[in-house]
Amino acid sequence: MSIMSDRWITRMARDHGMITPFEDRQVRQGVISYGVSSYGYDMRVSNEYKIFTNVLSSIVDPKNFDPKSFVEFEGDVCIVPPNSFALARSVEFFRIPRNVLTVTVGKSTYARCGIITNVTPFEPEWEGFVTLEISNTTPLPAKIYSHEGIAQVLFFEGNEEPEVSYKDKAGKYQGQSGVTLPRI
Repeated sequence: MSIMSDRWITRMARDHGMITPFEDRQVRQGVISYGVSSYGYDMRVSNEYKIFTNVLSSIVDPKNFDPKSFVEFEGDVCIVPPNSFALARSVEFFRIPRNVLTVTVGKSTYARCGIITNVTPFEPEWEGFVTLEISNTTPLPAKIYSHEGIAQVLFFEGNEEPEVSYKDKAGKYQGQSGVTLPRI
């Protein structure tokens, strides 16, 4: 397995639509950076959020998730309550090749403020907008800036194609378009 460089990421985005829209350089001036980097792609967070709330004293159950546990919000800045989290989606749409797996890590600018971004791996032949889980681990409200960098995607090319891809098994999050809640 090999980690893929900026040259490969740019070629795959331009020639195969792997990332749309694609920024072929790091945009940094006055924003939390996004775009292609040496060995990854810094994706942006859109302006669509679902902010966790416990107004109804619900229990978080991944097998029977109550969508009333979230308040929908759209805006240029999202405030995540203390010790809470929000779901959001990426600006970019990803189409992962059959022989590639990704791992995503949060941006250091947010991590240094106690804001952690979690994203599961993009499996071979998965495609869609990414649902991002943004945790505020601090006792203070935290700002998330829409249309700016939120996490870096690292691309790993396998030595051979998998026998079964995410598309082959008709994965439940294939082609997701908005902030997607847990599915069973």
